[in-house]
Formats: sequence, C-alpha cells, structure tokens
Amino acid sequence: MSTDTLTIPASPRQEFALGAIHCLPVMAGAVPFGFLLGSLAAKAGLSPLDMGLMSALVFAGSSQFVAVELLDKGTAGLAVVGAILLVNLRHLLLGATLEPRFRGVAPARAGLALFFMTDEQWALALRRGEGLTLAYWYGVGVTLYLAWLASTVAGTLAGALIADPAAWGLDFTFIAVFLCLLAGFWRGVGSLPPWLASAAAALGAHALSPGGPWHILAGALAGGAVAAWRGRGQGKGQGKGSAGDA
Repeated sequence: MSTDTLTIPASPRQEFALGAIHCLPVMAGAVPFGFLLGSLAAKAGLSPLDMGLMSALVFAGSSQFVAVELLDKGTAGLAVVGAILLVNLRHLLLGATLEPRFRGVAPARAGLALFFMTDEQWALALRRGEGLTLAYWYGVGVTLYLAWLASTVAGTLAGALIADPAAWGLDFTFIAVFLCLLAGFWRGVGSLPPWLASAAAALGAHALSPGGPWHILAGALAGGAVAAWRGRGQGKGQGKGSAGDA
C-alpha cells in the first residue's frame, strides 16, 4: 500500500478543536435561547446563582424551561424534579444509540462524557459517525456547556430589563437550530416515517396535555420506535467504531 493512501489520525487536541468549531452554529441558537430562559427565570424569582446552579447541574434546556415554568406557578420542589426527570427520559433512547461508539470506554469515563449529552450534541455525534472520538465529543460538549451556562446567567441578570423576552423572537432561535440539524439527517423519503411518527405523537400528546412535558417524551418514543422497527436487520456492519480511541 502506498503511503499516499494513509491518513494521519488527528490528535486529541485537534479533535477537541474540531468539535468546538462544529459547535459554533449550535451556539448561535443556544445563546439567545439561554438568554431567554434566564430572563424567564428572573421573572419567576430565580437569582443568577440559582440559574447558574441549575444550568451547571441539569444542563438540559427543555427540562429547564419546564422547571422554570413550574416554579413560576409555585409548584412544589419534588414535582419540579419529577418533571425534569420525565422530560429527560428521552436521553435513555439517545444514549442507547451511542452505545456502539462508546463501546470499550470505561463506564466512569462514559458516564462523565454522557453528562454533556444534549439533543444537539447527540445529533453532531451521529453525524460524525464512526469517526467520533471522546476528544471531539468533549470539544462539542464543553463548548456548548460553557455557552449555555454563561447565557442563562446573563439572561437572569438582564431579566428585569426585558418586559417580554418572547416578543424578541428569541424562542425561535433554537427551533431554527433543530431544523438545521434535522436537515443534516435527510437521506431521502426514507427519513420521513420516524420524523412523522415523532411529530404526530408529540402533537397528539400536546393536544391532550397542553403545557405539560409529555409531548417531548411521546415524540422521542414514537420516533425511536419507528426508527428501530425500520432498522431491524440492517446495519450489522455499522457502528463498530469506538470513541475510546481518542
């Protein structure tokens, strides 16, 4: 084999930097969204310290929005914690899809890495495919984590200055990011069934329980179930890569 055909593996530092670069478009949507969350949290009575601790420990935008809304309504603490856990149950499905790529990674290292998992991180990891490394994963995760922490705290500090944060259209920024990520997974009409199942289940659950968090879990379960059903017997030769080679 000619040495011209060989490729030099990127170093962990290069992989981390690449992950941080790939995270920049996501940050463009996450920062305004975090600012919006912080503003709403300030109106719900949370201090910048409260918001900082929540973002640092939970680091999950959708469940944090649910938590802030419940706190604003005076909901008891245990109910808020239960709602956060319910919304984040979809992470079990997301994490399961990454098992082939984290195979061989020590449980403690994998657990720490998965703390940074968000919907956007998961999407970028899947698009990375078998080339996913832990360094790349941390490049995306740490960058997004710091941006989210800073933007939510900044939003809380500025909350009193903004009468109606949603009127600025900040809530649409994350929707735009999700649409861009979704477009990256388009593989033709075969991509539609899981998407349509997820959308139908989410809309149905939202109609039955307006304002509740069930539509998030329902959409994840329906889309995941259809994708798993369609993927039966496929991809036996796929997913043999491991993130542990970083």
